[in-house]
Amino acid sequence: MITQSDRAKVLIEALPYIQRFNGATIVVKYGGHAMVDEKLKRDFALDIILLKYVGLNPVVVHGGGPQIGELLKRLSIEPVFVDGMRVTDPQTMDVVEMVLVGKVNKEIVTLINTNGGRAVGLSGKDGQLVTAQRMKYLKSRGEDQPPELIDMGLVGEITAVDPTILLKLMEDAFIPVIAPVGGGAEGETFNINADLVAGAVASALRARKLILLTDTPGVLDQSGGLLSTLKEGEARELMGRGVIKGGMIPKVNCCLDALKGGVRKTHIIDGRQEHAILLEIFTKEGVGTEIVP
Repeated sequence: MITQSDRAKVLIEALPYIQRFNGATIVVKYGGHAMVDEKLKRDFALDIILLKYVGLNPVVVHGGGPQIGELLKRLSIEPVFVDGMRVTDPQTMDVVEMVLVGKVNKEIVTLINTNGGRAVGLSGKDGQLVTAQRMKYLKSRGEDQPPELIDMGLVGEITAVDPTILLKLMEDAFIPVIAPVGGGAEGETFNINADLVAGAVASALRARKLILLTDTPGVLDQSGGLLSTLKEGEARELMGRGVIKGGMIPKVNCCLDALKGGVRKTHIIDGRQEHAILLEIFTKEGVGTEIVP
């Protein structure tokens, strides 16, 4: 049974972390199961609101792959993937922008606002926040074959981030919520991986922390145990040995790029755990993997 004393101890434990991170910018990539489970969605909104009220500056970047897939299915548009990335033709891009910017983004903003926060939704096209160009993707064809150049359509790679609009929103005490859609030099619209947008935004803001919510406990060792802390060199070594593999590789690379870009600490945590963000920031143990310089 939780006593009043237990509740007080929780608050006292959080105090030094609240003091340490007062005024700090925290970029959170919101995705996975935490975006579809109703209770976890509300928990996420409350976590972000609490961060703001105790003096941090949270910035949210969200995904929306399952929601995009659902609408494509209803429209009888067959999705095409290459190594887990969605090939994005103009018709698919219309659906991606409609879902990410028009639906998912506004749902997150509404959830934060109706629970007492002040959120503003935008995409990478707003205020020239994220500029991108067509991704040139080289797909491996084996050791003895040259890689194949794949046309990914309107999948973008980031060329620049201008955080001016984010700084203005944060100065006015708003919580920015960003859909991972960027603009091209000639007016094109690009579908960009949300992890990459979160990492690039965190670097542009010189964020104190980048937190990626996933559907795994964090980075695991060879025997399946959680690695609570990794240094850059250790992370690269584990990828080289094949311990870090599959879908975790781009997330770890995203963290490494963010550290190189000036972010102080990066975290890969389990978004399926209730209030995972608060536990990671305000407790000594944390709940996932931190990757540090």
